[in-house]
Amino acid sequence: MKNYLSPSILSADFAHLGEDIRHAQNAGAQYLHYDVMDGLFVPSISFGMPVLRSVRKITDMVLDVHLMIEKPERYIDEFADCGADIITIHYEACGDLKGTLQRIRDRGIKAGVTIKPNTPNQVLADVLDQVDMILLMTVEPGFGGQSYIPSSTAKIQELRRMLEERGLQTDIEVDGGIKKDNLQMVLDAGANVIVAGSAIFAGDIEQNVRDFRKVMEA
Repeated sequence: MKNYLSPSILSADFAHLGEDIRHAQNAGAQYLHYDVMDGLFVPSISFGMPVLRSVRKITDMVLDVHLMIEKPERYIDEFADCGADIITIHYEACGDLKGTLQRIRDRGIKAGVTIKPNTPNQVLADVLDQVDMILLMTVEPGFGGQSYIPSSTAKIQELRRMLEERGLQTDIEVDGGIKKDNLQMVLDAGANVIVAGSAIFAGDIEQNVRDFRKVMEA
């Protein structure tokens, strides 16, 4: 499977957001991870449609929108209209999971589902064939800069086995605490879409992207 790097702009410098995004794109990052937080599903509040619309104007990168919000079905059309290429919703936050995933796909964009670290993979059994990507949170959602939860590795492995047993080559995305020193481990476990925030946007962005890509393309 092809590997994709999805830098999380939650860790970018918002005084220079466009410049930070261009650095990531110039160095070869394919996706851009966009965390939407509502202060209810998670404690933090981040950003919403206006910022996404502005980001869409300056890049043709895949906009990987992660809705950490209650009742995400309320805003599918709005985020689609603002340029999202992938919309990922939380199992724990969505009343009609199957219907909302179908609504995303009906808009002609990729549908993803995500679960928190303590939510078992088995809750997704009924929707594995309805999603283009599954996001496993490897930290508790809501804050950047957390450390990777070690038990996540076995969870990635288990999910990849579940998909393979069904003959599915669905993307597995991981988000939280991914750095150069544990990147190979999560790739070996079966993840192929890597979200990284501070590991990309702290310091030399282009060099950080190149360092990640070197491991991901080996």
